[in-house]
Parts: sequence; structure tokens; C-alpha cells
Amino acid sequence: MPRSEKPSNGPDELVVTVQPGATTTALVYPADRDRLGSVLILAHGAGAGQRSPWMVQFSRALSTRGIDIVTFNFLYTEHGRRVPDRRPLLDACYRAVIDAARREVENAARRLFIGGKSMGGRIATHLAADDRDLPLAGLVLLGYPLHPPGRPAERRDAHLPAVGRPMLFVQGSRDTFGTPRELEPVLNTITPRPALHVVEGGDHSLKATRDQIRQTALLDEAYRAIVEWIRAATQH
Repeated sequence: MPRSEKPSNGPDELVVTVQPGATTTALVYPADRDRLGSVLILAHGAGAGQRSPWMVQFSRALSTRGIDIVTFNFLYTEHGRRVPDRRPLLDACYRAVIDAARREVENAARRLFIGGKSMGGRIATHLAADDRDLPLAGLVLLGYPLHPPGRPAERRDAHLPAVGRPMLFVQGSRDTFGTPRELEPVLNTITPRPALHVVEGGDHSLKATRDQIRQTALLDEAYRAIVEWIRAATQH
């Protein structure tokens, strides 16, 4: 898995082989300071790739707070397609990135967290539920898609009790894919009981207001919650 040349002031790039003839790109954002000795892989949502402003902002914010962040493109995004791949290929892509990170990224073999935004987080939970031997310290889920908007009966939670690792859900209070109120009964059935950080007023992308100062403060609270949760998880 070769490293490509690092862009000026940018993250490191890794080329990851998913299957013969199919590769994707992963980006590594090294922790700047107060390093926690933990790596978090964040997968993107269905509609935008790892270089979207949202993913870049979140990755940089967490890396400056001490967490090594790895992002990547699912194959359909890497190849410029708009419709997500079927789940087996999404799973295979994520698993290939996990394997690559454990080989190439310092600390990933020792303390690895996975997760992502919306669909990316959901795929992370399926990987964890399907493979109890996968060495994971926990999962960080940003805007978990509990159900499609307007279709609350179409739930995506049956596999969550099988995850069997610590989980942190960061959910906007007005997320149309599942509000914290909808999530809480689900979380109460899971062991260990997941943590939940609510972004008050936040939508599916955790956006709560046009007031930039207030929005920045809300996101800072979310970043802090993630860092403190990972810090606590590494001490157990």
C-alpha cells in the first residue's frame, strides 16, 4: 500500500487496495498536541466524500485536540459515482482501510476507534457487530441514521446490541434521521450502554444556527465530548 506525496500543509495520503484492481485514497491527520495515543477512522456519509468541507473541518478539529484521524473514500465516491455501493462492498472498503491503518498508522494497532458520519457510522457498526474479534476500542457515530427521514418505522438498529464495544452517539436534537429521543430507548437495550452527546438544535449535519459564533461553540462542545469520551475509554 504505497504512500503518495503529501500535499503542502495537507494530511498524509495512503493508497488502499480494497480488492484486485480497486483502490481508494485514505487521508491521515496526525494529532498536533496532547496526543492521546489513539486513532479514529471516520467514514463519510452517503452524499459527500472525505474532502467535503464538513469532513475536513471535523477531522482537523479532532486532530488538533490530540486524536490521530484517518478518513477515506468509499469506492463509489473515489470513482466519482453518486449512488452508494451495496453494503458488502461498503463493508469491504471500510475493512480494507482498518487493515491498512493498523499496518501504517502509529498507534492504530494498539488503540483504534472507528465510526463516521451518517452512513459511514452505520457501516462501522455493522463491521463491529459482524466481527466480535475485530480489535476495536470503540465507535464514534456522528448523526447516526436510525431511519430514513419521514419513515420512522424503517429502523436500522437491529444489529446495534451485537456491537459489544463502547459507542458514542453525537446527534442533533432535530435530526430527521433520528432524534436523541428516538435513539434513547434503543441505547437502553445495549451493553455497554452507549454515551449520547446532543447538539441542541442540530440537524443531521449538526448544524443548529446561522449564528457562526454560536455554531462554533456547539461544535466545540461536540469535539470536546468526543475527546473526553476517547480519553475515558482508553483508561479502562
